[in-house]
Amino acid sequence: MSDQLRFILVGFFGGVILLFVGYYFLLVPRYWRRMREVTEAEREVEETRKELQARRKEIAVEAKEEAHQLRKEVERENRERRQELQRTERRLNQREENLERRTEALEKRDRAVQDKEADLTRLRDMAQRERAMWRQELESVAALTMEEARRVVLAEAEKEARHEAAMLLEQIEEETKREADRKAREVITLAIQRCAVDQVAETTVAAVALPSDEMKGRIIGREGRNIRAFEQLTGVDLIIDDTPEAVVISAFDPIRRETARIALEALISDGRIHPGRIEDAVKKAQAQMDERIQQAGDHATFETGVTGLHPALVRLLGKMKFRTSLGQNALDHSIEVANIAGVMAAELEANEAVARRAGLLHDIGKAVDYEVEGTHTAIGVELARRHRESAEVVHAIAAHHEDEPFRSIEAVLVYSADGISAARPGARRETLESYIKRLDRLEEIAQACDGVERCFAIQAGREVRILVKPNEVDDAMAAALAKEVADKIEESDLEYPGQIRVTVIRETRAVEYAK
Repeated sequence: MSDQLRFILVGFFGGVILLFVGYYFLLVPRYWRRMREVTEAEREVEETRKELQARRKEIAVEAKEEAHQLRKEVERENRERRQELQRTERRLNQREENLERRTEALEKRDRAVQDKEADLTRLRDMAQRERAMWRQELESVAALTMEEARRVVLAEAEKEARHEAAMLLEQIEEETKREADRKAREVITLAIQRCAVDQVAETTVAAVALPSDEMKGRIIGREGRNIRAFEQLTGVDLIIDDTPEAVVISAFDPIRRETARIALEALISDGRIHPGRIEDAVKKAQAQMDERIQQAGDHATFETGVTGLHPALVRLLGKMKFRTSLGQNALDHSIEVANIAGVMAAELEANEAVARRAGLLHDIGKAVDYEVEGTHTAIGVELARRHRESAEVVHAIAAHHEDEPFRSIEAVLVYSADGISAARPGARRETLESYIKRLDRLEEIAQACDGVERCFAIQAGREVRILVKPNEVDDAMAAALAKEVADKIEESDLEYPGQIRVTVIRETRAVEYAK
């Protein structure tokens, strides 16, 4: 047992010793590492403290320098302010001295003025006494009082002033009229030169040539079935008479007439004419006409530079390609009016876009005036309003035949451009009967005036020359007579292009014979 106990004790103490040795080898390195870390931390703290002290010294130095700099700037500003105050004080002193000198000068001048006023008062009194004396002497010599003399002088002066004012007013009116006429000629000439077209008059041909007279029988068909089918499908009257190698298409609607012409030419070219073939040809002709109408409308908007029109209005413009008025193509006339109005608006610094748009649409009612009751002006106004055109454009359309008073310069320009386009040589044709009626009407209007001996309508009705009775009409009455005849022509229902010149001729002859 003693050996076992000894062994246990040795084992126990050996374990304790090993425990202490293990603990020493485990804790001592930690201890020394901890001590080194503490030492390093203390060293870093010390370095940081030293850096903070150095930085504190640097900040103090910088603060002292900034304070010194600020002190210098404040001192400089104070010096400048003191100098400025000194200069201001000197200026104020100088102004005060100047004011004192001016005050003294004004006082001297005031005393001088008072002295002069006193002298003037004495002179005025003396002049009044002398004027009264001279007035008494003049009244006694002229046998007129002062009021009567004043009235006479004023009446003469007023008469002379009125005469000079009338002469000056007449001169100004003549100069203004000459300048206005010159400017108007320049603007209109420029517009016409820039917008002149090669051809403004067209004639819608309703006759269709035939290769031979045998074609007439084929067009009529057995028992007239072909011609009946053609007339029923196209809505026109086909006139087949004794005219050699030609048939005539008659229809009030120009679109139908043109469609029928295209269809008939296609049938004649093909040679096969029967109701089925006629129906196919008419359908193709209608499709071709629709395409031509759309192309004509698009071309018109492109030529005039008008954009944003409603498609329905563009199509109506295309229909006007087949509408004529006194031989003048309605669409070509509208394009010309739009261009002329646009050029004149640009020259006069008016609204060129409105002028062009209204000029292009001013006769839009003619596209459907054979379908709708009313004048083409009223129809055009309704169409423009329905398709949301501006109020300026609608007014210009309504006023282009003076159905409404002009409220804008663009309306006046459209009216003028319409007259220019219609009055150009070759633009329109008129029958001999209407031409003679216009001449007779002009002579009748002039002959109805008092004092007229004879009158003649010359230059194709563009001038009326009136010979008056010299014993009844003097020179002043001749001018009044010319104005009276011109007013009567304007007030009459006579339609004429452009303007009519009225010339009154008064001649007095004195004849004696020497024997």
